[in-house]
Parts: sequence; C-alpha cells; structure tokens
Amino acid sequence: MKFIPYGRQHITDSDIEAVVNVLKSDFITQGPEVEAFENKIGEIVGSKYCLAMNSATSALHVAIKALGVGKGDYVWTSPITFVASANCALYEGASIDFVDVDPQTYNFSVTRFKEKLTLAKKEGRIPKVIIVVHFSGQSCDMSEISALCKEFDIKIIEDASHAIGGRYKDTMIGSCRYSDITIFSFHPVKIVTTGEGGVAVTNEDLLAEKMELFRSHGVTRKQELLGVVDEGGWYYEQVDLGFNYRMTDIQASLGRSQLNRLSQYIERRHEVATFYHTTLKDSAFITPMQIETSYSAYHLYVIRVDRSKTNKSRREIFDYLRSKGVGVNVHYIPVHTQPYYRELGFKEGMFPNAEAYYESAISLPMFPTITDEELRYVVATLKESLL
Repeated sequence: MKFIPYGRQHITDSDIEAVVNVLKSDFITQGPEVEAFENKIGEIVGSKYCLAMNSATSALHVAIKALGVGKGDYVWTSPITFVASANCALYEGASIDFVDVDPQTYNFSVTRFKEKLTLAKKEGRIPKVIIVVHFSGQSCDMSEISALCKEFDIKIIEDASHAIGGRYKDTMIGSCRYSDITIFSFHPVKIVTTGEGGVAVTNEDLLAEKMELFRSHGVTRKQELLGVVDEGGWYYEQVDLGFNYRMTDIQASLGRSQLNRLSQYIERRHEVATFYHTTLKDSAFITPMQIETSYSAYHLYVIRVDRSKTNKSRREIFDYLRSKGVGVNVHYIPVHTQPYYRELGFKEGMFPNAEAYYESAISLPMFPTITDEELRYVVATLKESLL
C-alpha cells in the first residue's frame, strides 16, 4: 500500500485551468480574481465582508490589530491549537492566556471559561478578546460563549481554520452571528486550498475598513480616507502602519475553483468519519464526539488511545502505523507547553484537560480522495497495532 498521508489537497483539471487563465491574464496579483474569491466566500458563509490574505496567521494578526488589541490587554485562546492562534496577540504586545478544553469535544470549554472569568473579574484581568478555535472542524458552543462575552464586554474572533463549510445550529460558520471576526485557512491540508492563504470575514464596516488597510501597508486610495480632496489619479496615502499580507490572484483563482466542490468535500469527509466511527466502535480507541448543534467540516478525525483497554502506548501505536505507511499525526502539542511559552511563565499542569488529550491523541488520515481500500487498510493496521 502506498503511503497514506493524514491530509492531502485535491487538484483537478479545472483548478489548473483557472490558475493558467490568471497566469495568461494582465493581473497575477492585485487584480479582479481576489475580489471574486472574497465575494464567493461571503456568499457561502453569509458574511458582509471578506478580506483575503496570504495566510490565516496574517488574518489572525490583522483581526487582532483591527480590534485594537495592544500592550496591557489580555487575549485568551485554546491551548489545543496551532501556535498562531496565540502568537497573534503577542505580535501586538498583548498578554496571552488559555482556557482549558472540554474533555469530550476538545474545544474551548464553556465551564472553564466561566470559572476563569469569575477569577479574572476579581483580579481586573478580563480579556479584551477571546479567540475560540473550532477544533477539527466542529464549532464551539458559540451561543453560550457569545452570551458570556456580551456580559463582560469581550470581543470574539472565531479561528475557523479547520471549519469552512461547517455549521453551528442554523447558520454557517463564518456568518459572524456570534462573533466579531471569523478566520479561515486554505493551507493544502485544509478543506479547500489556495496553496497558502487565509481570509478574515466580518459584518462590521469599521473592522473591514481597518483590516483592508492593515493587510496592505496601511496604504489607501479611497477618497474618503485621504487627507486631500483631489491630488490626481496616482495619489495614495499611508494612513496607518500595515503589512504586506495580500493574497495573489493566482492563489485566489485556485481557491475560487476549489470552492465549487466545497459541499462534496464536506460530504465525503462525513462518509470517512462515519466509516471510522462505525469500524472503531467498542475498540480500544475513543472516537470523537459530535455535538447535536454542530455540523462539522471534519478537517481532522482524532481518536484517543483508551489505556484502560490496551497496554500499548500512543507512541507505540503511532510508530507502528507510520512503519506500515499510514501517515498519522498528532494535533496539537498544547501551546502552553512549548519552550517559548514556558519562558512566559506557563507550565505543565495548568490546563489538565488539554494535557490529558494530548497524551493519547492520534489524527487518522482524513481527506476527500482517500479510497475505501485505503480506509480499510488504515483501520486494519490500527487494530493490528494493538496486538
């Protein structure tokens, strides 16, 4: 059996044609394709604005900056995420902290959030912004989180890097019904890809205006933002300090083509998840719980080793699978245990649910073009690893 990765992009002839058409056009960057891509995402998720950028990390940074986060502010996020979800606050000089995860969904825990807010109120350390992470593609409990944030005047960023195409209750993730800004990622292993890329979506005029400035050097040609009435068609001004975070038309053309298959990608991911769930039922592996209010995008399918049912360690199982050509992975090492974050004062034991999750988690191959034969091989090899 050929090596099976945990994730893989799916590039079709229509994707290639879309990219080639841009390469043959007058604009390979700063052209019409980016706006067309943004509009398509806005239509799919139901947001008023969409700002495309060169990565979801850039989008997170711009979102934090647009919300006015800076030195002296606190930002909270999940410890089970990629480091970018936390790093973006540090870029702007803010203090970062974490909210432990729910032991069943591995998402931002509402219970721990309530407890932490009670203590923070006494200490005068209420966060200005929280970044909730829709881990593996399943939405956090946004109605509960939103209600708490309104009570404490906290802004919300949804890090939905895993979750385009997913839903929460009756709305698409990205509608920003429960948040100020939502971020999506288009890395090759995500649901759809632009090679590298991300977007920030919002319904708020001012936030969109700020993010548009910050992604492109803080420079504008918009007459309403200029300090002069009419200096000529060439004229621009830098009105804020921004960055070069723009997405190219080449990337956008690939993403726009990929979005045509978003629903079928999600459908196939659900078929794969159902296969895993059914074939691993009553085994030594704990399959991921799906809450009724969420329709997951299933970026990841994470199982956990149940040590009460096997004497095999996660490492032994992981190494066996890799030796047999099954490209399992682990998502994620808790951010607070990383060396850089230890230097900031974080240490093991601070977020026990996250740490317990990490000790037993394995991400199985999950991508829309995985074949039924490959799925059967993954499960058979997984069961062999216990012998």
